[in-house]
Amino acid sequence: MRIARFTVGTADPRYGVVDGLGPDGETDEAFVAVVEGDPLYRPLQLTGERVRLADVRLLAPVIPRSKVVGIGRNYAEHAAELGHEVPTEPLMFLKPNTSVIGPDDAVVLPSQSDEVHHEAELAVVIGRLCKDVPAERVADVVFGYTCADDVTARDLQRSDGQWARAKGFDTFCPLGPWVSTDLDPGDVAVECRVNGRTTQSGRTSQMLADVPALVAAVSSAFTLLPGDIILTGTPAGVGPVAAGDVVEVEVEGIGTLRHRVVAEPGGVSSR
Repeated sequence: MRIARFTVGTADPRYGVVDGLGPDGETDEAFVAVVEGDPLYRPLQLTGERVRLADVRLLAPVIPRSKVVGIGRNYAEHAAELGHEVPTEPLMFLKPNTSVIGPDDAVVLPSQSDEVHHEAELAVVIGRLCKDVPAERVADVVFGYTCADDVTARDLQRSDGQWARAKGFDTFCPLGPWVSTDLDPGDVAVECRVNGRTTQSGRTSQMLADVPALVAAVSSAFTLLPGDIILTGTPAGVGPVAAGDVVEVEVEGIGTLRHRVVAEPGGVSSR
């Protein structure tokens, strides 16, 4: 099941089940079956209303009430391309919920950075309050999965000595296009394209810590709330983006998240 958060015109955001996609993701016949309220907090109940997918604006499928937890260096080849050793346990960092944007929104390149990179990732959406979840119980607390771009100011990541600013700017966490509730995350393709050119291509089976291990580790440190996001790490191939670029993150079994890249008003952004 694909659950989207959307709006039509100036109406308030609503939620719905996306159906009618073609075998290759074609949207000509696709529609959104509207549901009551927020499915994170109440049982899924259809209203009977349907809206053509082409007529809606997709929003970030979830706005974390609490936090986005990132995982660094969870693919060995990515760690190597940046000159790092692989960690002995999941390397965690936080992104503020104000960094979250949705499909077709714009990542704004901050004037403080001259080197902003894309990082395509599978994102886990937590569905219930939980703490110290054993790996074998992780499926009980996961609502679903979506695509993410863990946008990073690489020069600031190097210079700051910690990652809060480099990964936490407003707009630095695109999510979407929807949440897939029935994905098996064990071995799916994760790709990134910049202006149609493939820059990253990996599989979740290459992760050093898989999804159950990550959720177990993160929940041992933090109480997780419904809507919290865990970014699972990025495969090799990260690279710079510039104003005017269009970035696509595709996760097999979910779909494609697209976002634009723009310069900060008054700023100068380049590769």
